[in-house]
Amino acid sequence: MADVPFGLPGEALDAAAQRPPPAFSKQVRAPLVAAEAKALPGGSRRRKLWELSSKFHCPLIGVCFAVDELRALVSRVMKVSRETTDFVLHTTTVGECESRTQLSSLLHKQLEKRFQLQVCKLSCLKGTQELHARWREFCATGTDIPGALWASWTHPSCDSTLEEQIFRDIHMIQHQVGSGTRADLSRLQVLRTENVALRKQLLEARAETETQRAEKCRERQMFGEQIARLRADLGGKDGLVAVLTGQLDTLRQSLPDLKDRQMLARRARDADARSTALRAKAVDLEDEVERLRRLACHAEATIEHLLAVGDSDADEQCAVANRTQPTLSGKRILCVGGRSGSIDAYRKVVEQRGGNFLHHDGGLEESLHRIDAALAAADLVICQAGCISHNAYWRVKEQCKRTGKQCVFLKSPGIASFGRVVGAVCAQEGETTDDGRPASPE
Repeated sequence: MADVPFGLPGEALDAAAQRPPPAFSKQVRAPLVAAEAKALPGGSRRRKLWELSSKFHCPLIGVCFAVDELRALVSRVMKVSRETTDFVLHTTTVGECESRTQLSSLLHKQLEKRFQLQVCKLSCLKGTQELHARWREFCATGTDIPGALWASWTHPSCDSTLEEQIFRDIHMIQHQVGSGTRADLSRLQVLRTENVALRKQLLEARAETETQRAEKCRERQMFGEQIARLRADLGGKDGLVAVLTGQLDTLRQSLPDLKDRQMLARRARDADARSTALRAKAVDLEDEVERLRRLACHAEATIEHLLAVGDSDADEQCAVANRTQPTLSGKRILCVGGRSGSIDAYRKVVEQRGGNFLHHDGGLEESLHRIDAALAAADLVICQAGCISHNAYWRVKEQCKRTGKQCVFLKSPGIASFGRVVGAVCAQEGETTDDGRPASPE
């Protein structure tokens, strides 16, 4: 390796004015093929790294290799100190690529291995025009520039004109990348400033969060203590409940008939309540009965008075009636129901008309079974509908309907209503006697 770095294309360095860099130790570089001369490309063979023009090595090395990667590759074939700058490393590597050396061969293999896919894609192109068009596509998209650069410069169809065009394009791309890098640095500075502000806000938020977390921890600790106290109280109550339960079981065992006593006590309380209600109801009913009894006594006294006062008049009227009005001619009149105090009056009205009086209270005190015999013996049935039970009412109605007997239903149990019905029967009987045929009742 030379004692001084290789100069850039078009640059002449004074070896006497330059001191050897401390990064490299003096060593003799023996070319692998000393007599090998650079040959122009021809045929279908792709060119090697050292066969390219020397001015193409600088952009090729700078674009295709990062500084750290290049330092590692150079360290494999020569000694490189840590104090060696990136510029000295780059210019030395570019100088090594002018001929076939261990370093240039290593770089060539690395490029072939890395950009094998791009080389295969461009190997199918025929002619400089197709290669140029494909290179322009790579430049327009701005993607995969390193692989396109290596595959284009080493392609067999790449002539000197296309080489210069690629050199100009990659030169301008490097300038644009540098401008972009500077813009990125400016944006990076802005982002750093924003990062400082955001970090400050983050620290403040963390401090606030830490304060809230400490407060929550204190609250959680306080709640935990409360829960512990409540659990202790609950445990004490559970123990008390267990003790009381045991005492209750003991008492139940000591009193085997406790449940029966409790049941009897509940029944006694219920019976007392019902008895109280019944006593109150009985008092009300007694008051009602007493009121009705007074009314009945008053009604009976009134009837007896009326009967006593009107006996003489009634006897005279009956005699006249017997001479002028038709009689029942011994018919049996059955009265079902009616007021108990009016039965004698009903009987007198029927007997004065020359009939026989039969009576049944409608099931209030007498049995309903006796009503069938009374219905069978009667010629006319007068039913006091308001003073009998429902069963007696329907039994009388069905029996009369089945036997075809005449039945008159009265809503009012008064003596006048009963007398009008008996008078109507007598009139019907008289019409039957005079005409020789029965008259239809009204």
